[in-house]
Amino acid sequence: MQRMKWWLLSWLVFFLSQQTSTDSPPKTPCNTTQHENSGGQGSCKDRCQNKDDSCCCMNYVDDILETGSLEDTINAIEELEDFIEKAEINGSDLAMTSDHVVALQYEPNDMFNGFNIHASDKNISYEPLPSSTLGVQLPTELSPGSNNTIVILKLKWPETNRRILGSQYEVYDRALVGLSVEGKNISGLHQRVNITINLTKKINETQKPSCHFFNFTTRNFSENGCITLWTRGQNNVTCSCDHLTYFAVLMVPASPSPKDQEILTYISLTGCSLSLFTLVITVLLFITNRKVREDVSMKVHINLVIALILLNLHFLLSSTVAAVSSTGVCLYMALALHCSLLATFFWMALEGFHLYLLLVRVFNIYIKRYLLKISVVGWGVPVVIVSVVVIINRGFYGLVSLDTSNPNKRAICYITNNTVNMGTTVGLFSLVFLFNMFMFGATIRCVWVLRKSTEFGQSNRDRAKKDICTLLGVMTLLGITWGLVFFSFGHLTIVGLYLFCILNSLQGFFIFLWFMMSMRKAKTSVTKTSNENHSNNT
Repeated sequence: MQRMKWWLLSWLVFFLSQQTSTDSPPKTPCNTTQHENSGGQGSCKDRCQNKDDSCCCMNYVDDILETGSLEDTINAIEELEDFIEKAEINGSDLAMTSDHVVALQYEPNDMFNGFNIHASDKNISYEPLPSSTLGVQLPTELSPGSNNTIVILKLKWPETNRRILGSQYEVYDRALVGLSVEGKNISGLHQRVNITINLTKKINETQKPSCHFFNFTTRNFSENGCITLWTRGQNNVTCSCDHLTYFAVLMVPASPSPKDQEILTYISLTGCSLSLFTLVITVLLFITNRKVREDVSMKVHINLVIALILLNLHFLLSSTVAAVSSTGVCLYMALALHCSLLATFFWMALEGFHLYLLLVRVFNIYIKRYLLKISVVGWGVPVVIVSVVVIINRGFYGLVSLDTSNPNKRAICYITNNTVNMGTTVGLFSLVFLFNMFMFGATIRCVWVLRKSTEFGQSNRDRAKKDICTLLGVMTLLGITWGLVFFSFGHLTIVGLYLFCILNSLQGFFIFLWFMMSMRKAKTSVTKTSNENHSNNT
């Protein structure tokens, strides 16, 4: 009887040990002591390249993730993946961990039915872990074959390294998940690979998670082949992709809902069309009115009007040209749209400079060939900027999607490179906006000083109406409403976008109203002067 009990106990221990080995593969921890005993970073790099020491290889990757350059990081990741793929594990799966890396080598059998993997920052298992931050589901269609190992890597960059693989956006949890099959390039899967990442911190209103993979050829992130499954308030995000590579969740700017995008598009097209029509009328009125043509300020205004005509015209045609998909025409449209936008910014700045001469400097403001000089700046500098960009790389111009959720739905021909876009448009406009805000403040001060002086025969209501119209006109000419782009954040994102689209698409219409009031004022002034002269002569 006693012998039977020992036999049962031995069988139970054997069964539990076998069950444990199935649920969780044997794990090899790699710590700093092992790394130091291996001879330092240089020797670990050699051992990783020569496939000699797995722990040393993982610790070498740890060091690269902390301080390495982009090229060093990419090379180290590829060497680690190749090392784990070819590691001899004698028929059993192997899991390895270090400070910043969790790795698993899995050897499938002939009857591969897919499987699930769960991982935390320090562990990896076939069963859910209490601290799981990652879940990977591989489909049956993968069919790796019994001779090809599957490698799963989770790399987590330290907090000191914020710029992960050159990404312009924040990489959630600073983590990258790598999936590969030895000797195979897996893509075009019908049964998608699902990677679920638990969200441990709240996503603010200005951001949303987006699934991307890192392209080792182009050295940048792309979302092609990946679908992001997430709704606001959900505590996890699933990346459903049709290929195997290295994946990450990027925190990209939140875009408006499809309904808001449709409404904003309608507002922009309607406003720009109305502005284009009224701006053309403004130019015709300027040409046919000799008195207006003699006014220097009106000549400055009409250059801004022409810049806005070009901007609205090319913006309205850009989406149509993008749909045609003609590379040459799209390149021209992108160049023209960029150049007309820059010309608009420069002429708004020159409006501020002209206002400075009239309100601040006042005396001794004569400048020889004034209009010719400011025209060289207003039209010449934008042409030079666009020419330099296109000489450096024509690829900076092309199709740009306006709908991040459906890139093929709506697009325009514009700047494709985010750095060029930020530098030549947002950066330049920031300087223009600061200068024009200063000039707008100077205008308010002048109006306030004049307001204090009593005007004979004019009521307070008439003076207030006149002052408001003056300030609104100056605000329109200086492009102050373009500054709303800086305030489209947080809960004001959608509200800010609506105000931005309404006010800026109608800027041309507002300038037309300002032009009409200026002509009426000039006509009234001429009539009043004529009547006074007639009275004096009598």
